Amino acid sequence: MQWDVHTYEKNLVLIASFSGEETKKQNNNTGIFTSEEQKQIKQALILVNFNFHITLLPCSQSSSSTTTINYNSLNMNPDELAKAAIRHALKALRKKHLFEEGAHAPAFIALSKPLVTQTAEWKAKTEKLELELQQCYKAQARLSEQLVVEVAETRSSKTLVLEKEAVISDLQKEVTQAREDCSQLTDMLKQKSESLDLVLSENHILRAQLEEVAQKAKSAEAENKMLIDRWMLQKMKDAERLNEANIIYEDMMGQLKAGSIEHLARVQVDGVVRQFEAGAENFAESTIPVSCKHKIHGHEGGCGSIMFEYNSKKLISGGQDRTIKIWDTNTGMLNNTLYGCDGSVLDLTVSHDNKFIVAASSSNNLYVWDMGTGRIRHTLKGHSDKVCAVDISKVSCFLVVSAAYDRTIKVWDLQKGYCINTIISHSNCNALCFSMDGQTICSGHSDGNLRLWNVQSGRLLSEVAAHSNAITSICLSKSGNIVLTSGRDNLHNLFDMRSLEVCGSLRANRNGMASNWGRSCISADEKYVAAGSSDGSVYIWSRSKNETVSALREDTGPILSCSWSGLGKPLASASRNGTVCIWT
Repeated sequence: MQWDVHTYEKNLVLIASFSGEETKKQNNNTGIFTSEEQKQIKQALILVNFNFHITLLPCSQSSSSTTTINYNSLNMNPDELAKAAIRHALKALRKKHLFEEGAHAPAFIALSKPLVTQTAEWKAKTEKLELELQQCYKAQARLSEQLVVEVAETRSSKTLVLEKEAVISDLQKEVTQAREDCSQLTDMLKQKSESLDLVLSENHILRAQLEEVAQKAKSAEAENKMLIDRWMLQKMKDAERLNEANIIYEDMMGQLKAGSIEHLARVQVDGVVRQFEAGAENFAESTIPVSCKHKIHGHEGGCGSIMFEYNSKKLISGGQDRTIKIWDTNTGMLNNTLYGCDGSVLDLTVSHDNKFIVAASSSNNLYVWDMGTGRIRHTLKGHSDKVCAVDISKVSCFLVVSAAYDRTIKVWDLQKGYCINTIISHSNCNALCFSMDGQTICSGHSDGNLRLWNVQSGRLLSEVAAHSNAITSICLSKSGNIVLTSGRDNLHNLFDMRSLEVCGSLRANRNGMASNWGRSCISADEKYVAAGSSDGSVYIWSRSKNETVSALREDTGPILSCSWSGLGKPLASASRNGTVCIWT
């Protein structure tokens, strides 16, 4: 045996090599080692560290067996140590050989069986494996079908999920918008609640004020009632004094009438009494008309206003055709036609000297004609709505009053040609007239009240509830003591101008005013009242009998206006279809 000593990383490496004879000798001593084992032993490595730990490593590390022997306490030389290591390595190789023989025993047994038996087993196993393979294929097919179904369901589910996600997204947006709206509504509700609280507090305050005002109203009503009682008592006393004055006045008028008649009887010319002597016109006798003397088609579209000239039988008419016409009632012939009005004629009047005619028009203006030339002298502008009533003072021919649907009453000076006073009323005026002294304006309004105004100051002097509905007409008697009012309640009331007390009320069953500007009249001797009706008749009442004495009918259209001559006769009427009738 040959030993080689090498160093490897601070370790001593001892390599022992056996010759063939020594190997044979060793084998003879042991009777165990084969040539292969000898080859393996030659390849063994003995690693000896500095502490004399000896490790025997075979050439195959997978089946290595390591044995460590501590020789620190032994007094052995390197050869002995090497021999001891070799012996230990041989024991390890013997154990490995026995282990490998046990591991390969089943293989030796299997190879010793006959080949036919192994073929049958392999065929059975093959069939079994083929059967299992078919079952696996069937299972795979089923699983594939299930997989396809599952994939389709998965895709549909994914589509549904996407749709649901879109719906959820929309709903989330709607929820967000709803939350914002809810927040805004909450803020608005808060503001409204605060406003409601404020209104409620104001309501409580107003209720308290209302209760206080109601208490004051009750006390004022009680005082008013007491004042009315006192006023009624005073009125009764005034009425008694007025009755006494009327008795005295009637006695004086009776004496004056007797003296005047006696004087007129004495003054004769060729056996004929002079009609126009002083005072004779106050006693013009009026007769009850019984027939239509003339029926004239006066205006196209309707005739709304007629009036006789003072102390004359000439009749003036105005209509929807924007013309003013003057008629001779004796012959029924047309004397003159006045042009220049820009609207329908709703009312007209004439001066007491018969020199001027003034017309109220739907064009919001007043037109003044000179009777001598037949031309327009003035166009009075100032009203903002249609002018429905006009009158000229009985004292001054240059003082005109008008009323329009702008709730104003205006006083005009014809010499200056403009308005000198404006009176504002809370109710529209439908009719008006001057008093005999020219200092007072009588006006009838849509609220049914009769009002008296001062011409100079425009102050309201007196007011009385004349009708339950709108007043349509006001007519002053020739003496100036009685004013006749007609209303849409189909009543015709007579008032005493001095006290504004009713001295007569006339009514007919079938009589009804045709419009808000239907004009009625009173006879010159103040004995009769005439008024047109919507059924085309003219009704005549007797003041003394307080009943209807005649009902004249010649036309089918509603009668809009009636006028009685200051000479006592004739009576004229105008209808909505433009016909003018002269009654005697």
